[in-house]
Amino acid sequence: MGLVLVKGAAGILGNSYALIADAIESASDVLTSFIVWIGLKAASKEPDADHPYGHGKAEPLAAIVVAVALIGAAILISIQSVEHILTPHKAPAPFTLIVLGIIIVVKEGLYRYSNRVGEEVESTAVKADAWHHRADAITSLTAFVGISIALIGGDGYETADDWAALIASVIIVVNAYHIFMPAFTEIMDAAPPSEFASEIKEIAETVDRVIATEKCLVRKMGFEYFVDLHVIVDGNLTVREGHDIAHLVKDAIIEAKPQVYDVLIHIEPFEEILPENATIF
Repeated sequence: MGLVLVKGAAGILGNSYALIADAIESASDVLTSFIVWIGLKAASKEPDADHPYGHGKAEPLAAIVVAVALIGAAILISIQSVEHILTPHKAPAPFTLIVLGIIIVVKEGLYRYSNRVGEEVESTAVKADAWHHRADAITSLTAFVGISIALIGGDGYETADDWAALIASVIIVVNAYHIFMPAFTEIMDAAPPSEFASEIKEIAETVDRVIATEKCLVRKMGFEYFVDLHVIVDGNLTVREGHDIAHLVKDAIIEAKPQVYDVLIHIEPFEEILPENATIF
């Protein structure tokens, strides 16, 4: 919130709409960070009777809200930028460049820290919030360039500051798209990279009396993964033996992959001709 006040005050006193637009974008940061916090808190709740698979969808939903908020901020900034381009005004004050330089360094640092945390916990919402910081740094950089052009160019270049704000709004929309798509695919239960399923199969095939693996379906729910796996065993085994093997496979996967919350094992009897998609070791 402190950065919002600094940007807003500097933009008004320094006659820079690009800086005011930057303040608007930063104000949306505060709101979306709160939304991300709510989403993460909801996603961390344990499964209950009404939500047997947990509350993990709250996390990508929070990321989608962040993306929509970014688009809203971009639309507001672009409208105001066009109005300022069409309205004659003075060039921004030189001191605004100092303010922007400090802000760029701070916001880029926040982006790097938040993105690292998001990668570590595999959180779409945290990475989305990180990109919000990067978008803020980009809008500040764009404003810095626009104000510099306006000051160096002199008369006739006053609107460079406003054009910078307009360009920044486009960059924000692009960032919103990159935030929205991963969250949307997670909501739609899109499969993670194929390497993840391959690793799950390899782990299962290390279990004693597992002949091969067939289908392996994986979906992400918040911070965790749910796996459906078909395991091929000797068809002459008893139901009890097949059941015990399934438990051993499940335990092996969860031990090797702590991010996997649950594994549903389907036992298939071995046949002379294995299914085309079976993996045998």
